[in-house]
Amino acid sequence: MAAPSILIAAGGTGGHIFPGLALAAALQRQEPSARIAFVGTPRGLEGRIIPDAGYPLHLLDMVPFAGARRALVPAAFTRATWQARKLLRSEGAAVAVGMGGYASIPLVAGARLAGVPSLVHESGAIPGRANLLAARFTTNVALAFERAAASFRGATRVVGMPLSADIEHFDRDAVRSEARASFGLSDDAEVVLVVGGSQGATTLNRAAVRLAALWRDRPRRRILLKTGVTDLAGIQADLAAAGASDVVHAVSFFERMAYAYAAADLAVTRAGAGTVSELGATGLPAVLVPYPYAPHDHQAVNASVLVDVGAAVMVRNPEATADNLAPLLEELFADPDRRARMGKAGRSVSRPHAADDLASWVLELAGSHAAVAG
Repeated sequence: MAAPSILIAAGGTGGHIFPGLALAAALQRQEPSARIAFVGTPRGLEGRIIPDAGYPLHLLDMVPFAGARRALVPAAFTRATWQARKLLRSEGAAVAVGMGGYASIPLVAGARLAGVPSLVHESGAIPGRANLLAARFTTNVALAFERAAASFRGATRVVGMPLSADIEHFDRDAVRSEARASFGLSDDAEVVLVVGGSQGATTLNRAAVRLAALWRDRPRRRILLKTGVTDLAGIQADLAAAGASDVVHAVSFFERMAYAYAAADLAVTRAGAGTVSELGATGLPAVLVPYPYAPHDHQAVNASVLVDVGAAVMVRNPEATADNLAPLLEELFADPDRRARMGKAGRSVSRPHAADDLASWVLELAGSHAAVAG
């Protein structure tokens, strides 16, 4: 098969972009000659993350369904679909992949017009509107979670969530000491990882500050905190005011998320699809606090994937205060056997090889397209 050209639409949030990057890496492992480029819109995080990862990024003029510009959606969709069709032809694309976000819809629709095979990957337990619409233009729909299948009209295939190679091949014992040293943590520390999603979470940041204040006289208790870019300075000031700076290692973004998972004993996190999948793959026991304003409460449904098998505990946002979280975390720290069972349960529902399985499907479509074209 000649070197295939593959376009991946992955935009808006890290929940779409990082699985797209994991897929791209898996495609390059399986077919090193593949030419891979991404498609997005001017408004999402892809404008920074994709170029930083070394991939070309093409922008389409698609607009969100909500907000002040929603009246422009029909015209924008038509324009963006023709842009995508032109792009697919100019790139000689063999496959178009929609990972979610508004750019997925015109790319998959444009692929249908151009006669190019396409595939949609849905990362959530409740599908996003963009993928539900994109799936109308293709018969190839991949899912991260089985419970999303009922939302789609046609046949689907569960492959799991594409994960980065360091999560896919995660080995806590092999990297734990190195990971802890990188965060200035001792081997005997009791460590809670607090993560509020790709852009942080005010509720969890505030809870972390209060927990740090409660634990400032406990030298073994430590917190790894991802604040999000905009909140780091404020959180550091709050920790200093509480006399608890030594308790928390706060960053705006973890350069090596696998190290954060390896260093931690427990996690307190939002319940985005990517986070839920990573917690399962790494076997890290978690307290999940679903984002309360997610459409259709989809983060709670994501969380249930781990909660239902005993791998996590769910706490609703209004109850996610330090006063409520502290006793729950104390119970978990005091019961290593329970934590081990939780970790095993998480791994039992994990699909760590999803990126390679999805890449194989994409390359299969590319091969069929090459055969027809030839």
